[in-house]
Amino acid sequence: MVSRRIHITGVVQGVGFRPFVYNLATRLGLSGWVLNSSSGVEIEAVGPEAVLDEFIARLRTDAPPLARIEHITVTPGPATCAPATGDPAPCDPATCDLRPVFRILHSEARPGEFLPISPDVAICDDCLRELFDPRDRRYRYPFINCTNCGPRFTIIRDIPYDRPNTTMAPFIMCPDCQAEYDDPTNRRFHAQPNACPVCGPRLEFRAAPDAPPLYGEEALQAARAALVAGQIVAVKGLGGFHLACDATADAPVARLRERKGRVDKPFAIMSFDLETVERYCEVDDAERALLTSRQRPIVLLRRRGDGLISPLVAPGNRYLGVMLPYTPLHYLLLEPAEGFPIALVMTSGNYSEEPIVTDNAEALRRLSALADAFLLHDREIHARCDDSVIRAVDGAGYPIRRSRGYAPYPVHLPFPVRQVLAVGAELKNTFCLTRERYGFLSQHIGDMENYETLRFFEDMVEQLKRTFRIEPEVVAHDMHPAYLATRYARGLADRLPLVAVQHHHAHIAACMAENGLTGDRPVIGVAFDGTGYGTDGAIWGGEFLIADYASFRRAAHLRYIPLPGGDAAIRRPCRVALAHLWAAGVPWDEALPPVAAAPPAERAVLERQLARGLNTVPTSSMGRLFDAVAALAGVRQEVNYEAQAAIELEMGVDGRVEEAYAFGVGEEIDPAPVIRAVVADVRDGVPIGVIAARFHNGVAAMVRDVCLRLREESGLNEVALSGGVFQNVVLLERTVALLREAGFTVYIHRLVPPNDAGISLGQAVIAGR
Repeated sequence: MVSRRIHITGVVQGVGFRPFVYNLATRLGLSGWVLNSSSGVEIEAVGPEAVLDEFIARLRTDAPPLARIEHITVTPGPATCAPATGDPAPCDPATCDLRPVFRILHSEARPGEFLPISPDVAICDDCLRELFDPRDRRYRYPFINCTNCGPRFTIIRDIPYDRPNTTMAPFIMCPDCQAEYDDPTNRRFHAQPNACPVCGPRLEFRAAPDAPPLYGEEALQAARAALVAGQIVAVKGLGGFHLACDATADAPVARLRERKGRVDKPFAIMSFDLETVERYCEVDDAERALLTSRQRPIVLLRRRGDGLISPLVAPGNRYLGVMLPYTPLHYLLLEPAEGFPIALVMTSGNYSEEPIVTDNAEALRRLSALADAFLLHDREIHARCDDSVIRAVDGAGYPIRRSRGYAPYPVHLPFPVRQVLAVGAELKNTFCLTRERYGFLSQHIGDMENYETLRFFEDMVEQLKRTFRIEPEVVAHDMHPAYLATRYARGLADRLPLVAVQHHHAHIAACMAENGLTGDRPVIGVAFDGTGYGTDGAIWGGEFLIADYASFRRAAHLRYIPLPGGDAAIRRPCRVALAHLWAAGVPWDEALPPVAAAPPAERAVLERQLARGLNTVPTSSMGRLFDAVAALAGVRQEVNYEAQAAIELEMGVDGRVEEAYAFGVGEEIDPAPVIRAVVADVRDGVPIGVIAARFHNGVAAMVRDVCLRLREESGLNEVALSGGVFQNVVLLERTVALLREAGFTVYIHRLVPPNDAGISLGQAVIAGR
């Protein structure tokens, strides 16, 4: 008989790990105990050495499905007995003749210790069966859950993850639920959100903010009737409110767009099951796996041409953002019935560019101009969390927005990092806190353009610092002086040292870090986006860097063109096109779409600006080049959401076309030959799909050619692709294919988005290194 002390770190709380340990130890005849601490799970096991070896091996191989074990540390005793009652006491395993007893002990909170916590998890198959089983006591209960599913991050106030530290604390369990909670053989043992219709949260429906409430099943059916009637219903979910309406009918979708001020930006939709989704979208194996994963993200799927979904859901887009239900309430709300829609719009419950609403009273007040009715519940949301968005690339997930289901699970860093707060960028903001080899990225914060988003940012920084016991030693921020996040960082300068990190260096460092690169050898970094503050004060965005974590060299970039009017040009791609025409020496012929779109008076002002350099900013942005080509091709002259023109250009690509426009390739990459070729094709009446394909092919070929030159100069053979332009999957896939054919090792994003939501990770590792 020997004793072993075992310490396990990772996501091992709130996932059924202690009952798993208890039942495994009991089956193997071991004595000892298991408990949750602030740094993981602690175990003491006593028994024959061979049995202990099997026990330790099976801790990893047989772990619960939601557990993510990172480290198992095993040390010899000393041993203690765990009698059926009383505290463990010292014991000699060699002479102990007590009947083996294994116990689950109370959690221990230890100052300064921390561990990762589980993201919210979609309803499991067992709970789903019970939800629709008339014989089950939780039949049609909208908050059914167990240790394998349900809310986690959005209800946790502190660690250890125990019920008093969650927003379930006010709900006192009934005897039946308490018995499940206390039974180590039950799958609801210490399921912190455990509840039933007798003792748990309940639904509430209001036909208007001041209308009398309905509760329970009556509330659910009233909400379904409102949706069938074409109304917009604010629905409280896991991480905030959704605005829901019939996705198959034009009228409610148009009304939602008008009320929310969202002219063209696509809405996400939800359907009851995969079979329904396949009626209106094409779904391959990788997309099917993402849709049905426990994270249940929004997955971008190619729509079928059958007209089942209103074209107003995603105007000008071949793709629909689709998700499956991830809570029992969603399943009940979307339950198929004659006359009920096959899909609901499920967009975030907020005004454009504001944080998603989480509180009932706030929803009744702030969403009353958007929603006709409200489906509420009384379980508090502690951390707001939007839905995640993913595309399938090369058979695996490619994140566009990392939030519910993924945050705040950490990115494992390739080297230990001091405690850093990296505040991220202005658009699609996330922040990152580091400790040891963990990079804890926040959920999606949003565009840092208003006070409400800044408050959300500040609150989440404090919450995650407290949760993970992090006291930053340094703050990293973007070089752009006007970013709200940068100004927040500078407000800490009297207490903490600041590190300014160049935007595109952060993009490449993020890609390197999530791919486990140690930085001992630089990579060729290709960072393409719309806007990033350069070291020379210009706006960068078409960059080739030789980079490691400590430094970078700008090895090549798109030639600067003057951007007239700054943000005004970003909103009007026709102005960007005119600037590119001017730089390429092409006359402003009114037969060209962007010239015709700009009134003569506006053109006269622009011409003076460009000639004299008045109110213009030099930019090397690849995002702006996409805008210019989209405008020249006649795709779009004005946008109402970020990257709209570039997205619609991608949607128009004719996949059969192999020809490519040619750039002038040198240390400065000249886009003028491409601009002149596009103009020639427009004048010749070449279809938009062909122009779009030739442009995408040309950009991919240019990346390969520049990387070949840099490899010849530097001997480097590893290429990291990052930046928001690489959300364009047509460009990404063609670029990766050409680079691999040329013998390069190519790194792309899999854990954090390529857009500015990944910036904070790059800032953190650069500052930490």
